[in-house]
Parts: sequence; structure tokens; C-alpha cells
Amino acid sequence: QVRPVESGGGLVQAGGSLRLSCAASGRTFSTYALGWFRQAPGKDCEFVSTTSRPSGTTTSYADSVRGRFTMSRDNAKNTAYLEMNSLKAEDTAVYYCAARTGPWSVAAADYNYWGQGTQVTVSS
Repeated sequence: QVRPVESGGGLVQAGGSLRLSCAASGRTFSTYALGWFRQAPGKDCEFVSTTSRPSGTTTSYADSVRGRFTMSRDNAKNTAYLEMNSLKAEDTAVYYCAARTGPWSVAAADYNYWGQGTQVTVSS
């Protein structure tokens, strides 16, 4: 199993940047595809980004964040990242890191392991 733990959330002004980290304990980190999802109050869980196993060669993004967010992974550190730029008020949500024992996917239901989330608040 992997145990994702998100960090790096906080309060930022619109137009600003934030870097989220996802530290995932486990000896087989590189065998998991990884994803970032977010959930705003009263809304469904929304796909943000995903990257492939083992080295993150393939990365996919939701239309709403493409060009602004960048996902990466560092297997030596058992950590994934989400660089968020040009943040908008609509990006305000709890951001979750997820892992799965399979290929990369945009579907939340495909993921086996989830972190507890980190709050990102963008003020306008």
C-alpha cells in the first residue's frame, strides 16, 4: 500500500502560485499511477491531473487547469507535485492526491489510495 499525504496548501491571491506536494510512503511508489483531484464545497470531486507509472512520462490535465498547472513525480523521494500558477478563485478547493495500482486515469473511482487533502483558497 501507499499512504499519500498532501501538503503545501494555503491562502493565495488570484493570479498567484502555489506548489502542492504529495508524499507517499511505500516501497513500490514507482509502480503506481498518480492523480490530483479537488473538491469545492457542495461540489463533486473533480479531476485535475494524472501522471503515468513508473516515471511520469505521460501527464494529462483537466481543461480547466491545462496551461496553468503542472504535475510531476520524483520517485527517489516518493513524492508527486502539483505546480499551480495563475490561480483563480474557481480553483479554491480541497486538493487530494491519489494513487492506483494500474495505468493513469482521469476517473476518481479508479484510484485505490487517497490522501486526506490540503486546502487551497484563492482570494480575489
